[in-house]
Amino acid sequence: MAETGEVICRVPSRRAMWWGVGVGAAGAVVAALRAGHLGGPLDPWFAVGVLVALVGLFFLYAATARLSAGAYGLCSRTLLRRRTVPWSRIVDLRRYIQRGRNQDVHRVSVLLDDGRAWRLPLPVSGDGTTEFDADLAALRALHRRYGSPASDGEAPVITYRSAGRRPVTTWIVCAVLLTASAVAASYVTDAASEQRAWRAAVPCTAATPAAERRDCLTTFHGVIERTDVNHGKGTSWLYFTGDRPVHRLGVSRDDAAAFRAGERVELVFWHGSARTVTGEHRVWHDHLVSPGELAVFSALCLLGAGYAGARLLVRRRGRGLRDDELLPSALPFAGALGVTAGWLLPLLYLHSTDPLGSPLRAVWAAAGTAVTAAGLTLARRATRVRVPGETRAAAPDGRDHFLAARFLEATAYNPNHFGTHVVVGGGPPAVTPHSGPGRFAARRIPAARLTVTAVRRARGSDGDTVPRDWHIAELDDAGAPVRLAAAPADLARIVDALERERRDGGRAPDTATPRP
Repeated sequence: MAETGEVICRVPSRRAMWWGVGVGAAGAVVAALRAGHLGGPLDPWFAVGVLVALVGLFFLYAATARLSAGAYGLCSRTLLRRRTVPWSRIVDLRRYIQRGRNQDVHRVSVLLDDGRAWRLPLPVSGDGTTEFDADLAALRALHRRYGSPASDGEAPVITYRSAGRRPVTTWIVCAVLLTASAVAASYVTDAASEQRAWRAAVPCTAATPAAERRDCLTTFHGVIERTDVNHGKGTSWLYFTGDRPVHRLGVSRDDAAAFRAGERVELVFWHGSARTVTGEHRVWHDHLVSPGELAVFSALCLLGAGYAGARLLVRRRGRGLRDDELLPSALPFAGALGVTAGWLLPLLYLHSTDPLGSPLRAVWAAAGTAVTAAGLTLARRATRVRVPGETRAAAPDGRDHFLAARFLEATAYNPNHFGTHVVVGGGPPAVTPHSGPGRFAARRIPAARLTVTAVRRARGSDGDTVPRDWHIAELDDAGAPVRLAAAPADLARIVDALERERRDGGRAPDTATPRP
C-alpha cells in the first residue's frame, strides 16, 4: 500500500528473487564461455549454465512483476508486457482458483466490457490466502470507488467447474487424442500384413538369395555371457559372448532371470531383428504389435476424445450461465462411452481389419450402436442445464422423507455443519445427520423466521462440496443470510415444506426433538 487510494502488489521476498537473477546471470556467463572458447554445445558445464540461466529468467520475471491500482485504473507490468486499463472498462474483479499440486492457487480475473477476461500477474496466493484476500478486497474497494462493479459484496469465484473457465486444455487434449487415434488406425493394415508375413515365414536355405533372406527365418547360435536383471520398470538384458550374434538383447525381467550365464541358446532372426531365443529351460518371443492392439488403442483414444468433446458440449450448452455458476458434470457421457467400450473394443480386437465382415459382426455392431445412442441420449438429458424454479414440488403425503441437503452455514439448527439431510412430511422440517429412518438427533428448522429470498444455481463461492447439479436457496434467517443446497426436485420440496410450516405458524407438534 503506497498511499491512500492506491494499491501496489509485488512478489514477496524480492531480495531473494534478485539473488536468483544474479545466479542465472552467472550461469549465462558460464554457458557463453564454455560454448565460445573452452568447450562446445555438448560440454556438461555448458548444459548446466544454460539450465541455470533459464531458471534465472524465471526469477527475473517474478522480480520485475508489479501491479498498481488507483484512480487511473489497473496498471500491470511484467518482463514482457505493460498494460493499463481504466476502471470504466472493467466490469468486475473475480477470484480465479487454479488447481495446484498441493493446494489451490488464487488469482484475480478481470472481466472487461468487451467480454474478455484477463488474469492479473499479481496478487497470487502462497501458503495461505490471507494476504491475497486483503489485496483483492482493496482492489474491489477501489473499483467500487472509481467504477461500477457488476457484483457487490464478495467477489465471484471462478473454479475449474465454473462456466467462465476457458477450456483451452480440453481443446488441446481432444485434438491430441484425435490425432493419436487417426495415426494408430493408419497402421492397423500394416500390422496385419506383418503378422501374416511372420506366421508364413519359413527358414532360410542355402539357395535363398541374399536379397530375400530378410523375409525368411535365419538361425544363429550363441552363448549367454551374463544377464542384467532390472528389478524396477526398466529393460532387462541378455549379453552374448563375443558379441555374437549380437552384443545384447532387451528382454523382460522374468526372461532375463530364467536364462543362465554360459547357457547355449538359439536365436531366430527375421526382418533384421531377433524374434526368438531358445534355451534349455526358457523360450523368449519378441512381441509383435498385433492389428487388434492398434485398433483397440485407436478406439480408446477416440473414446477419450469423445469424453473431451462431451465436456466441450456441456460447456457450450451452459454458455448462457454466469461465469461463476457451475456447469453440469460430464460424467453421464463417460458412462455412455464406457458402455460403448464394452462392445466396441472386443469387436475391434478380434476383427480389426474387417469388423463388419459377417452377419454376426454386423448384428453385434448394430446392437452396440443402438445401446450407445440410448446412453448418449440419456446423458444429454442428464446434463441439461436446469433453470431454478422450473421443478414443481411433490404433494405432501404425511410421511417422512429424508432428502439429501445441507445448510452451508453453521447455525443453531445445523451446528458445526453436522446436517447431511433434511426430513419433511411427517412433522416439522428438520436437519438430520443421517438418511433415516427415524428422527433421531434431528434439529427442527425454525421455519417461522426463515424467508426464501432467491433460488439459484450453485456457484463457485458455494464450495467444492456442493454437487454441480444442485441448486441453492438463499434464505433470510432473521436478518442473517443462510444458504440451503439440494437437488432441484428435493430443494423445491424442502422450500415448499418451509413455506407451509411458516404459513401454519409452527402449530404442528415438534416431532423433530428426540425424546429420551
